[in-house]
Amino acid sequence: MLLLPAIVLCIIFSYIPMVGIIIAFEDYQPWVGMKNSPWVGLDHFHYLFTYPDGKQIIMNTLIIAAFKLLFNLIIPIVFALLLNEVRKVVFKRVVQTLVYLPHFLSWVILGGILIDILSTEGGIVNRVLATVGMEKIFFLGNGPWFRFTVIISDVWKEFGFSAIIFLATLVGINPSLYEAAEIDGATRWQQVKSITIPLMLPIVIVVATLSLGRILDAGFDQILNIYNPLVFSHGDIIDTFAYREGLNNSQFSFGTAVGVFKSVVGLILIIISYRLAYKLANYRIF
Repeated sequence: MLLLPAIVLCIIFSYIPMVGIIIAFEDYQPWVGMKNSPWVGLDHFHYLFTYPDGKQIIMNTLIIAAFKLLFNLIIPIVFALLLNEVRKVVFKRVVQTLVYLPHFLSWVILGGILIDILSTEGGIVNRVLATVGMEKIFFLGNGPWFRFTVIISDVWKEFGFSAIIFLATLVGINPSLYEAAEIDGATRWQQVKSITIPLMLPIVIVVATLSLGRILDAGFDQILNIYNPLVFSHGDIIDTFAYREGLNNSQFSFGTAVGVFKSVVGLILIIISYRLAYKLANYRIF
């Protein structure tokens, strides 16, 4: 009975909509419905890979997602290790609270903040650059800088919350191991290198391998709120492309085909990542 509401919601919002996948194989026309729309087979998938910007869009997605996954793994680990060395409880709690807060802000809010502070006309960042004699940077209008901004802002937003799992792992380490190391004359760095990092390694492997399943999730809500046509060549990803083509341009079948392609690749990667997590860290859900 406790599981029933969750199961019902999952069926309604996750499984019933799967019927709409058939649109990807049709020339869907809303006024005639899915049943009567002409069948076109794999034409939309073929068009995706022959589309002039198709390869670039997939490459943008992989580059942005890969760097996000990499830095969202490394920085939370480093932050957790540094915070674990803090002995003043009040200071530690204040720092934790401050770095957790951005996670709970939506990209609608943060996107507006980024647009404001990174603007070339009065933005605080470019005003500081001009003050020290540097040229203004068009962060949200220059392709390479846009990628950099997307990656860094996502890491800033999520690293505090992502560190929770590593902090929990550190709390679970037996204190007697550190005590024994101190008796043997080990320094704090030697304790971290010989005790903390090796004991964190299994959970790091699990988090890293399970992250592979999200390699095509480059951050739709983030990019949608801050990108523009000037950076399509470097910032357009599969999700934003599917959104524009499927909804803005009313190409419902093509947009669905793009989404199905991403979902199939994501499913394959999730299966691979779970197998890797089981082999490397003996982690399994069932």
